[in-house]
Amino acid sequence: MRKRVVRKAPIRKKAPSRRKSSFCRSQTGSLFVGIISLLLLGLIAYHYRNGLAYYLGFKSDKILLQKEAKRISDVRNYQVLSKYEDKVVGFDVSQYQGAIRWEAIHVVENTYPLQFVFIRATAGKDKEDAQFATNWKQAKKYHFIRGAYHYYRPNENSREQANNFIKTVQLEKGDLPPVLDIESLPKNQSVDSLKVGLKRWLEKVSAHYKIRPILYTNEKYYEDFLKDSFSDYPFWIANYNFFVEDIQDDWLFWQFTEKATMEGIDGNVDITIYNGTPKMLRYFTLN
Repeated sequence: MRKRVVRKAPIRKKAPSRRKSSFCRSQTGSLFVGIISLLLLGLIAYHYRNGLAYYLGFKSDKILLQKEAKRISDVRNYQVLSKYEDKVVGFDVSQYQGAIRWEAIHVVENTYPLQFVFIRATAGKDKEDAQFATNWKQAKKYHFIRGAYHYYRPNENSREQANNFIKTVQLEKGDLPPVLDIESLPKNQSVDSLKVGLKRWLEKVSAHYKIRPILYTNEKYYEDFLKDSFSDYPFWIANYNFFVEDIQDDWLFWQFTEKATMEGIDGNVDITIYNGTPKMLRYFTLN
């Protein structure tokens, strides 16, 4: 009698788990993002190697060791300043800096000499900066090239604002031209009406001091509203972008940071680079 052969059922391979493959893809994606992030950090660190070396104390034995880690903005400050050693560095102040110890102000970032200062004089049609008289006098005493600026309020009469500045500021030989600080748009008028008011302020102040004023604003405001209509005026541009390190040809002054520190002033200070040499800056002042 033939034996009955029992056939074994074929072994079926299990299909790979979808969950497992999704997990693997997720892990791969995270790893890729991590690698890209590290590469970007490495590129940034390499680009700012001089600034990092400066603040970590590796660049020179003359550098004072810092008790606390410097902010990344300070690294950029050093990077920009070291790039423009042939130009002139200054700062600006107002009542918000409080009582300033002018005798202590010499350099920024422990290295770069400060040669000029812009001082807020007025705001709107009736405001005088509470520290202007003191700051104006002290700046001259400690041999800074000084300039005065007016904070323009778009919703107030432009001629009254010009009169406020004129009655407050007595410019002398060697002072910088007046500055009109415009940073905001009007609430109840058009941009065209704003431009009319700005021109009236500029013309009135120019006629009084016999010199063309400077316009201060941020880069976006400059590009959007002022560049084409006020091309005859010199510009002082604020741009604090971490990745911007080059002063543009049409920026006479570049305020590149609002977070610098220096002896004599408590808290952060705005720092500006003049797009020229010390001799050129002297020629630019009132004669």
